[in-house]
Amino acid sequence: MLKQRLITGLILAPIVLCGVFLLEQTYFSWFFGFVIALAGWEWANLSSFSSQIQRIAYAIVICGLLYLVSGFSIEWVLLVSVIWWLIAALCVLSFPDTKAFWAAKPVRCIIGFVVLLPMWKALVFVRETDLISAPEWGGLWVILYMLLMVWAADIGAYFSGKAWGKAKLAPKVSPGKSWAGAWGGVASTFILALVAAYILELSSLLTIQLIVITVITAVISIIGDLTESMFKRHRGIKDSSQLLPGHGGILDRIDSLAAAIPVFVCLLLVLGWVA
Repeated sequence: MLKQRLITGLILAPIVLCGVFLLEQTYFSWFFGFVIALAGWEWANLSSFSSQIQRIAYAIVICGLLYLVSGFSIEWVLLVSVIWWLIAALCVLSFPDTKAFWAAKPVRCIIGFVVLLPMWKALVFVRETDLISAPEWGGLWVILYMLLMVWAADIGAYFSGKAWGKAKLAPKVSPGKSWAGAWGGVASTFILALVAAYILELSSLLTIQLIVITVITAVISIIGDLTESMFKRHRGIKDSSQLLPGHGGILDRIDSLAAAIPVFVCLLLVLGWVA
């Protein structure tokens, strides 16, 4: 399994990085729109639509909504996303008592829109935006930082969880995740923020701001991971699909990113790093 995960990861990483750095704006939006559509096909299954026709139809609806959302204000899209992830945190913490809130098929369908669409909108927005507070960071480098941030959180959580993970973080949602893993993931992103600040020669104020928004986003990324686990547990499945050998599905790879990216971009806006 580990060998299969490594092989898939070594194939996926260059594809994602090429999509970020080599595609011009229009093709960039199409590339990640395709990824979101595949994730939508998987989300339809999480919403208890098991037939391929229904799942494909949901993915097509996602594509149509991507076009619609492209004309929306980034501020409003991010606000909706942040509100949802705060609600998701409450749902995760009180699972399974809150299942009545989101278990109905139509509700889960709508939640899929709120999970997936803001991620795409935030990526497209950042891709064409330069940072005011740190001009050295073009939009492409911000996207790379967001990816590294979530990957660092995952790696830190994995190793610290294996070493010290006895106290469970959310046993009713995901028994394998521990408090040690969560703290290890957050600590890894803290180190990443320090390294990035040093490389970019940020001022003390900007360094503190970067650390704060990175740590907050790392916590939210954990919520994103647990939220998908919550829906999978309710649906009775282990992986969102088998599209990625050794990794499960697209959603299994982007669940943390779906939460982290909109929140990170929202915090950049709030702090005036972008306008």
